[in-house]
Amino acid sequence: MSTSRTDAPAARSRRAGLVLGQVALLAGVLALCEALVRGNMVSSLYLPAPTDVLDEVVLLLSGENGFYGNLAVTLQEFLTGYLLAVAAGILFGLFLALVPLAEAFFRPFLAALMAVPKVTVIPLLTLWFGLGLGHKVIIVFLFCFFPIVYNTIAGVKQTSADHLKVARSFRASRLQVVTKVVLPSAVPTIFAALRVEAAAALVGAIFGEMVASKAGLGNGLTEATSLYDTPRAFAFIILITLVSVTSVTVIDQLEKRVFLKWRPRQSRLR
Repeated sequence: MSTSRTDAPAARSRRAGLVLGQVALLAGVLALCEALVRGNMVSSLYLPAPTDVLDEVVLLLSGENGFYGNLAVTLQEFLTGYLLAVAAGILFGLFLALVPLAEAFFRPFLAALMAVPKVTVIPLLTLWFGLGLGHKVIIVFLFCFFPIVYNTIAGVKQTSADHLKVARSFRASRLQVVTKVVLPSAVPTIFAALRVEAAAALVGAIFGEMVASKAGLGNGLTEATSLYDTPRAFAFIILITLVSVTSVTVIDQLEKRVFLKWRPRQSRLR
């Protein structure tokens, strides 16, 4: 007990030192960029001054050029496509994992479809579905669906044989085995895919907007780059990154506080 109390201040000190080092590095890089641009050593056309980017971020957050309307469009595309991919991917992956014959039948088709570069089908999707919401939702869905399916299959197959034996010894029904044993065992693997695909989903929505769209953050980024407004382009990139980080953080918290709250906390490595 006394050892843990002694180690706690040291651990906090290490974390504080780490954070200070990270802040110092970031501040140094930003100061260097500012000096390069203000000293005319690098053209602001290629690298905007951080203070100019900050001004653009503030302007966008104040609602200039319909930023919040564009944000709402992108979030609608992102959430709709992502949630559809999560639901369909988990259900289909669970079906394939529990029915080996179905997995053997569908696996070649899944592998072939997953191998198709998603960007190559965007022009066809534009032709088929136009520039509306459905176009972006399908792009986001395609970006996310296949990894979620494969991770679900892998997670189900990692279920401990001992856990299955215990469930059967208590005469659990097949549905109970799936919901009480198989799915909880697969949760970490499934959420590993959900975290990665949350970022990929936003990339899909942004890319779809950049290729063919009349609204959204991707459309705003395209307009800024077409006008060579690099400070505004960097501001859009920063805000899009914040949206992506927020989405991944939400999924992390959902996993820890809802799906894995029954697990004991793992001891940290020193």
